[in-house]
Amino acid sequence: MTSSPEAPPVTRRPALFWASALCVAALVLAPLWMVLGNPAVLRGHPLLPALLVTAVVVGLLWGVLLWRRRASLKRSALRAAGAWAGRVVVLALVAMLVWLNPFAYQPGAAAAGSSSKASVVEEPTAIVMTPKGGQASRGLVFYPGARVEARAYADILRPAVDAGILVVILKTPLNLSLLDGNQARGAMATHPEISSWAVGGHSLGGVSASSFALGNPDVDGLLLYASYPLDSMRDRAGLKVLSISGSEDGLSTPEKINASRELLPADATFVEVQGGNHAFFGSYGPQPGDGEATVGRDVAQEQIGAATVSFLTRLEGS
Repeated sequence: MTSSPEAPPVTRRPALFWASALCVAALVLAPLWMVLGNPAVLRGHPLLPALLVTAVVVGLLWGVLLWRRRASLKRSALRAAGAWAGRVVVLALVAMLVWLNPFAYQPGAAAAGSSSKASVVEEPTAIVMTPKGGQASRGLVFYPGARVEARAYADILRPAVDAGILVVILKTPLNLSLLDGNQARGAMATHPEISSWAVGGHSLGGVSASSFALGNPDVDGLLLYASYPLDSMRDRAGLKVLSISGSEDGLSTPEKINASRELLPADATFVEVQGGNHAFFGSYGPQPGDGEATVGRDVAQEQIGAATVSFLTRLEGS
Protein backbone atom coordinates (compact mmCIF):
# COMPACT_ATOMS: atom_id res chain seq x y z
CA MET A 1 0.00 0.00 0.00
CA THR A 2 1.45 3.31 -1.10
CA SER A 3 1.25 6.33 1.11
CA SER A 4 -0.09 9.61 -0.28
CA PRO A 5 2.51 12.36 -0.71
CA GLU A 6 2.73 14.78 2.16
CA ALA A 7 1.54 18.33 1.60
CA PRO A 8 4.33 20.95 1.58
CA PRO A 9 4.71 22.80 4.83
CA VAL A 10 2.83 26.08 5.05
CA THR A 11 5.14 29.06 5.35
CA ARG A 12 3.98 31.46 8.01
CA ARG A 13 4.51 35.01 6.95
CA PRO A 14 5.28 37.48 9.73
CA ALA A 15 3.31 40.66 10.38
CA LEU A 16 6.14 42.62 8.78
CA PHE A 17 5.38 40.92 5.45
CA TRP A 18 1.80 42.11 5.54
CA ALA A 19 2.89 45.59 6.58
CA SER A 20 5.16 45.62 3.53
CA ALA A 21 2.28 44.47 1.34
CA LEU A 22 0.15 47.30 2.71
CA CYS A 23 2.89 49.80 1.83
CA VAL A 24 3.13 48.40 -1.69
CA ALA A 25 -0.63 48.68 -2.17
CA ALA A 26 -0.65 52.25 -0.82
CA LEU A 27 2.26 53.35 -3.03
CA VAL A 28 0.55 52.02 -6.15
CA LEU A 29 -3.16 52.53 -5.54
CA ALA A 30 -3.18 55.98 -3.88
CA PRO A 31 -1.39 57.74 -6.79
CA LEU A 32 -3.53 55.92 -9.36
CA TRP A 33 -6.67 56.98 -7.47
CA MET A 34 -5.50 60.61 -7.52
CA VAL A 35 -4.55 60.66 -11.19
CA LEU A 36 -7.64 58.82 -12.42
CA GLY A 37 -10.10 60.52 -10.08
CA ASN A 38 -8.93 64.14 -10.18
CA PRO A 39 -8.13 65.85 -13.51
CA ALA A 40 -6.51 68.74 -11.62
CA VAL A 41 -3.52 66.53 -10.78
CA LEU A 42 -2.25 66.38 -14.36
CA ARG A 43 -3.29 69.96 -15.16
CA GLY A 44 -1.15 71.45 -12.40
CA HIS A 45 2.55 71.97 -11.77
CA PRO A 46 4.53 68.90 -13.01
CA LEU A 47 6.10 68.21 -9.60
CA LEU A 48 3.05 66.43 -8.16
CA PRO A 49 2.59 64.03 -11.12
CA ALA A 50 6.32 63.32 -11.01
CA LEU A 51 6.10 62.37 -7.33
CA LEU A 52 3.07 60.17 -7.99
CA VAL A 53 4.83 58.33 -10.82
CA THR A 54 7.86 57.84 -8.59
CA ALA A 55 5.65 56.41 -5.84
CA VAL A 56 4.06 53.91 -8.24
CA VAL A 57 7.45 52.79 -9.61
CA VAL A 58 8.84 52.35 -6.09
CA GLY A 59 5.73 50.42 -5.09
CA LEU A 60 5.94 48.07 -8.06
CA LEU A 61 9.65 47.39 -7.54
CA TRP A 62 9.05 46.77 -3.86
CA GLY A 63 6.20 44.43 -4.74
CA VAL A 64 8.42 42.36 -7.03
CA LEU A 65 11.12 42.15 -4.35
CA LEU A 66 8.55 41.22 -1.73
CA TRP A 67 7.17 38.41 -3.90
CA ARG A 68 10.62 36.96 -4.47
CA ARG A 69 11.37 37.01 -0.74
CA ARG A 70 7.90 36.03 0.39
CA ALA A 71 9.16 33.23 2.64
CA SER A 72 9.43 33.96 6.34
CA LEU A 73 12.75 35.57 7.23
CA LYS A 74 14.19 35.91 10.66
CA ARG A 75 15.39 39.36 11.73
CA SER A 76 17.15 40.65 14.75
CA ALA A 77 15.10 42.80 17.07
CA LEU A 78 17.00 45.92 15.99
CA ARG A 79 16.51 45.26 12.27
CA ALA A 80 12.83 44.47 12.80
CA ALA A 81 12.33 47.75 14.67
CA GLY A 82 14.02 49.65 11.86
CA ALA A 83 11.90 47.88 9.26
CA TRP A 84 8.69 48.74 11.10
CA ALA A 85 9.76 52.37 11.43
CA GLY A 86 10.49 52.54 7.71
CA ARG A 87 7.07 51.24 6.80
CA VAL A 88 5.40 53.74 9.10
CA VAL A 89 7.32 56.51 7.34
CA VAL A 90 6.23 55.20 3.93
CA LEU A 91 2.57 55.18 4.94
CA ALA A 92 2.93 58.70 6.35
CA LEU A 93 4.40 59.91 3.03
CA VAL A 94 1.54 58.31 1.12
CA ALA A 95 -0.93 60.03 3.44
CA MET A 96 0.80 63.34 2.70
CA LEU A 97 0.50 62.72 -1.05
CA VAL A 98 -3.22 62.05 -0.65
CA TRP A 99 -3.58 65.26 1.38
CA LEU A 100 -2.01 67.14 -1.53
CA ASN A 101 -4.85 66.03 -3.80
CA PRO A 102 -5.94 69.46 -5.11
CA PHE A 103 -9.34 71.13 -5.13
CA ALA A 104 -10.30 70.93 -8.80
CA TYR A 105 -11.80 73.71 -10.88
CA GLN A 106 -15.61 73.62 -10.95
CA PRO A 107 -17.08 75.87 -13.66
CA GLY A 108 -19.82 78.13 -12.38
CA ALA A 109 -22.31 80.61 -13.78
CA ALA A 110 -19.52 83.06 -14.64
CA ALA A 111 -17.89 80.54 -16.98
CA ALA A 112 -21.16 79.55 -18.63
CA GLY A 113 -22.16 83.13 -19.39
CA SER A 114 -18.72 84.44 -20.35
CA SER A 115 -18.29 86.12 -23.73
CA SER A 116 -14.66 87.01 -23.15
CA LYS A 117 -12.35 87.25 -26.15
CA ALA A 118 -9.23 86.85 -24.03
CA SER A 119 -6.50 84.47 -25.12
CA VAL A 120 -5.81 81.74 -22.56
CA VAL A 121 -2.63 79.67 -22.81
CA GLU A 122 -1.79 76.89 -20.36
CA GLU A 123 1.89 76.38 -19.69
CA PRO A 124 3.48 73.76 -17.42
CA THR A 125 3.82 76.24 -14.54
CA ALA A 126 1.31 78.99 -15.35
CA ILE A 127 -1.91 80.02 -17.06
CA VAL A 128 -1.41 83.15 -19.15
CA MET A 129 -4.52 85.21 -19.93
CA THR A 130 -3.92 87.93 -22.53
CA PRO A 131 -6.42 90.69 -23.39
CA LYS A 132 -8.02 90.82 -26.81
CA GLY A 133 -5.54 92.27 -29.26
CA GLY A 134 -2.58 91.23 -27.16
CA GLN A 135 -1.74 94.76 -26.05
CA ALA A 136 -1.33 95.34 -22.32
CA SER A 137 0.83 97.64 -20.19
CA ARG A 138 -0.38 96.42 -16.80
CA GLY A 139 -0.05 92.90 -15.45
CA LEU A 140 -1.03 90.73 -12.49
CA VAL A 141 0.77 87.62 -11.26
CA PHE A 142 -1.57 85.58 -9.06
CA TYR A 143 -0.68 82.90 -6.49
CA PRO A 144 -3.49 80.32 -5.91
CA GLY A 145 -4.56 79.24 -2.45
CA ALA A 146 -3.14 76.10 -0.87
CA ARG A 147 -4.12 72.89 -2.71
CA VAL A 148 -6.33 74.80 -5.16
CA GLU A 149 -5.98 74.26 -8.90
CA ALA A 150 -4.81 77.33 -10.83
CA ARG A 151 -7.77 77.07 -13.23
CA ALA A 152 -10.11 77.80 -10.33
CA TYR A 153 -9.16 81.50 -10.53
CA ALA A 154 -9.55 82.00 -14.27
CA ASP A 155 -13.24 82.96 -14.10
CA ILE A 156 -12.93 85.47 -11.28
CA LEU A 157 -9.91 87.16 -12.91
CA ARG A 158 -11.34 87.20 -16.43
CA PRO A 159 -13.00 90.64 -15.98
CA ALA A 160 -9.54 92.06 -15.29
CA VAL A 161 -8.25 90.55 -18.54
CA ASP A 162 -11.22 92.00 -20.42
CA ALA A 163 -10.29 95.37 -18.92
CA GLY A 164 -6.86 95.17 -20.55
CA ILE A 165 -4.78 93.52 -17.81
CA LEU A 166 -2.38 90.67 -18.56
CA VAL A 167 -3.02 87.98 -15.92
CA VAL A 168 -0.62 85.16 -15.10
CA ILE A 169 -2.02 82.54 -12.70
CA LEU A 170 0.83 80.50 -11.31
CA LYS A 171 0.78 76.72 -11.05
CA THR A 172 2.71 76.38 -7.82
CA PRO A 173 4.77 73.31 -6.79
CA LEU A 174 2.49 70.78 -5.07
CA ASN A 175 -0.13 73.57 -5.08
CA LEU A 176 1.68 75.19 -2.15
CA SER A 177 2.95 78.67 -3.04
CA LEU A 178 5.38 78.83 -0.11
CA LEU A 179 7.55 76.19 -1.82
CA ASP A 180 8.53 78.82 -4.43
CA GLY A 181 7.56 82.26 -3.20
CA ASN A 182 9.76 83.91 -5.85
CA GLN A 183 7.93 82.23 -8.74
CA ALA A 184 6.36 85.53 -9.80
CA ARG A 185 9.77 86.81 -10.88
CA GLY A 186 9.95 84.36 -13.77
CA ALA A 187 6.49 85.35 -14.98
CA MET A 188 7.41 89.04 -14.89
CA ALA A 189 10.66 88.45 -16.76
CA THR A 190 8.76 86.68 -19.54
CA HIS A 191 6.69 89.81 -20.24
CA PRO A 192 9.04 92.81 -20.53
CA GLU A 193 6.30 94.78 -22.30
CA ILE A 194 4.46 95.23 -18.99
CA SER A 195 5.35 98.54 -17.32
CA SER A 196 3.27 98.17 -14.15
CA TRP A 197 3.04 94.94 -12.21
CA ALA A 198 0.81 93.82 -9.37
CA VAL A 199 1.00 90.54 -7.53
CA GLY A 200 -1.86 88.90 -5.73
CA GLY A 201 -3.08 85.72 -4.19
CA HIS A 202 -5.81 83.89 -2.37
CA SER A 203 -5.32 82.73 1.22
CA LEU A 204 -1.83 81.16 1.46
CA GLY A 205 -1.17 82.52 -2.02
CA GLY A 206 -1.72 86.02 -0.67
CA VAL A 207 0.93 85.40 1.97
CA SER A 208 3.42 84.53 -0.77
CA ALA A 209 2.37 87.53 -2.85
CA SER A 210 2.83 89.82 0.16
CA SER A 211 6.35 88.53 0.80
CA PHE A 212 7.24 88.93 -2.87
CA ALA A 213 5.88 92.49 -3.00
CA LEU A 214 7.76 93.38 0.18
CA GLY A 215 11.10 92.34 -1.29
CA ASN A 216 10.63 93.57 -4.87
CA PRO A 217 10.29 97.36 -5.31
CA ASP A 218 9.31 97.02 -8.97
CA VAL A 219 5.90 95.69 -7.84
CA ASP A 220 3.35 98.52 -7.78
CA GLY A 221 0.29 96.74 -6.41
CA LEU A 222 -0.71 93.96 -4.02
CA LEU A 223 -4.09 92.24 -4.37
CA LEU A 224 -5.18 90.12 -1.42
CA TYR A 225 -8.11 87.70 -1.65
CA ALA A 226 -9.10 86.55 1.86
CA SER A 227 -5.49 86.89 2.95
CA TYR A 228 -2.99 88.99 4.87
CA PRO A 229 0.81 89.31 5.20
CA LEU A 230 2.96 87.69 7.85
CA ASP A 231 5.36 90.65 8.15
CA SER A 232 4.76 94.38 8.43
CA MET A 233 4.59 96.21 5.09
CA ARG A 234 4.12 99.67 6.60
CA ASP A 235 7.47 100.91 5.30
CA ARG A 236 7.10 99.49 1.79
CA ALA A 237 7.12 102.73 -0.21
CA GLY A 238 5.02 103.15 -3.33
CA LEU A 239 2.93 99.99 -2.89
CA LYS A 240 -0.81 100.16 -3.38
CA VAL A 241 -2.82 97.44 -1.62
CA LEU A 242 -6.36 96.13 -1.99
CA SER A 243 -7.63 93.57 0.52
CA ILE A 244 -10.92 91.87 -0.38
CA SER A 245 -12.50 89.55 2.18
CA GLY A 246 -15.79 87.83 2.95
CA SER A 247 -17.96 88.54 5.96
CA GLU A 248 -18.68 84.81 6.42
CA ASP A 249 -15.14 83.52 5.88
CA GLY A 250 -14.38 80.77 8.38
CA LEU A 251 -10.65 80.60 7.59
CA SER A 252 -9.43 84.15 6.96
CA THR A 253 -11.99 85.48 9.40
CA PRO A 254 -13.06 89.14 9.58
CA GLU A 255 -11.12 89.40 12.85
CA LYS A 256 -7.90 88.26 11.15
CA ILE A 257 -8.45 90.63 8.24
CA ASN A 258 -9.08 93.53 10.60
CA ALA A 259 -5.88 92.72 12.51
CA SER A 260 -3.91 92.86 9.25
CA ARG A 261 -4.59 96.60 8.93
CA GLU A 262 -1.62 97.24 11.19
CA LEU A 263 0.66 95.24 8.87
CA LEU A 264 -0.36 96.89 5.58
CA PRO A 265 0.40 100.42 4.34
CA ALA A 266 -1.77 103.09 5.95
CA ASP A 267 -3.53 103.85 2.64
CA ALA A 268 -4.48 100.21 1.94
CA THR A 269 -8.05 99.72 0.78
CA PHE A 270 -10.30 97.12 2.42
CA VAL A 271 -13.42 95.70 0.77
CA GLU A 272 -15.68 93.21 2.57
CA VAL A 273 -18.09 91.16 0.48
CA GLN A 274 -21.21 90.79 2.59
CA GLY A 275 -22.28 87.15 2.77
CA GLY A 276 -19.18 85.83 1.01
CA ASN A 277 -16.95 83.07 2.35
CA HIS A 278 -13.42 81.77 1.72
CA ALA A 279 -14.18 79.45 -1.19
CA PHE A 280 -16.03 82.17 -3.13
CA PHE A 281 -12.67 83.68 -4.16
CA GLY A 282 -12.25 80.83 -6.61
CA SER A 283 -14.33 78.23 -8.44
CA TYR A 284 -13.51 74.95 -6.72
CA GLY A 285 -16.52 74.11 -4.56
CA PRO A 286 -16.80 74.09 -0.75
CA GLN A 287 -13.77 74.01 1.54
CA PRO A 288 -13.51 72.33 4.96
CA GLY A 289 -13.56 74.78 7.85
CA ASP A 290 -15.15 77.55 5.84
CA GLY A 291 -18.15 79.60 6.96
CA GLU A 292 -21.64 79.33 5.49
CA ALA A 293 -22.23 81.89 2.75
CA THR A 294 -25.44 83.90 2.76
CA VAL A 295 -25.25 85.07 -0.86
CA GLY A 296 -24.75 83.23 -4.13
CA ARG A 297 -21.27 82.54 -5.47
CA ASP A 298 -22.00 84.49 -8.67
CA VAL A 299 -23.15 87.54 -6.67
CA ALA A 300 -20.02 87.53 -4.53
CA GLN A 301 -17.66 86.94 -7.44
CA GLU A 302 -19.21 89.80 -9.41
CA GLN A 303 -18.32 92.15 -6.54
CA ILE A 304 -14.84 90.67 -6.20
CA GLY A 305 -14.22 91.01 -9.93
CA ALA A 306 -15.44 94.60 -10.05
CA ALA A 307 -13.24 95.65 -7.12
CA THR A 308 -10.27 93.89 -8.71
CA VAL A 309 -10.73 95.66 -12.04
CA SER A 310 -11.10 99.07 -10.37
CA PHE A 311 -7.89 98.55 -8.40
CA LEU A 312 -5.72 97.19 -11.23
CA THR A 313 -6.77 99.74 -13.84
CA ARG A 314 -5.77 102.61 -11.52
CA LEU A 315 -2.24 101.32 -10.96
CA GLU A 316 0.61 103.23 -12.54
CA GLY A 317 4.22 102.22 -12.85
CA SER A 318 6.64 103.55 -10.28
